[in-house]
Amino acid sequence: MSDIITKHGGYRQLKGCIFARLVYDITIRFCERYIDKFSRTRDQMVQAARSGVQNIAEGSEASATSKKTELKLTQVARASLEELKLDYEDYLRQHNLPVWKRNDPLRQGLLDHNFQAADQGAEWIIINCKDQAQKTPEITNHQSLYPEYSANSALALINLSCYFLDKQIAKLADDFKKVGGFSEKLYKVRKEERERTKRT
Repeated sequence: MSDIITKHGGYRQLKGCIFARLVYDITIRFCERYIDKFSRTRDQMVQAARSGVQNIAEGSEASATSKKTELKLTQVARASLEELKLDYEDYLRQHNLPVWKRNDPLRQGLLDHNFQAADQGAEWIIINCKDQAQKTPEITNHQSLYPEYSANSALALINLSCYFLDKQIAKLADDFKKVGGFSEKLYKVRKEERERTKRT
């Protein structure tokens, strides 16, 4: 049976999952602070962030008996994060706030910081908002920058999670084409067992 049931789980070590969980924690804080509690958008953002994490985990656990299910659920996770990405972009657009470009030094600084928890992300935002306010005389309150920095930080981490999920999906698809899934392995084991029995 060990030849059929492959090693599975381990999703907590997947980079796509690590960043998706970070995005989930950040999204909960963002919605509590900046999205009206009666807005459908708030529930949708939290659910999309949660779906990103949960489907990665469920897919990883299902991989033992269905690589097809793992691939499907990982794609669902990727789609959920893409939906969440649009919500953050809409927030910035609707509040006339800039979306940081790929080569923006702030975005790169965030990624270089490589923080592991939402608290560390919040600390990074506070420090950089204060620094920006000191450089810009017309900004009298550094906290006015928090929505821009918070939403763009979430976007940067969503993109990073999606990058790793895209790589994971490509590998899963390639592996499935090459070796198949549980059904194929089961058929192979049964065939080999029948042939062995005939020889004895």
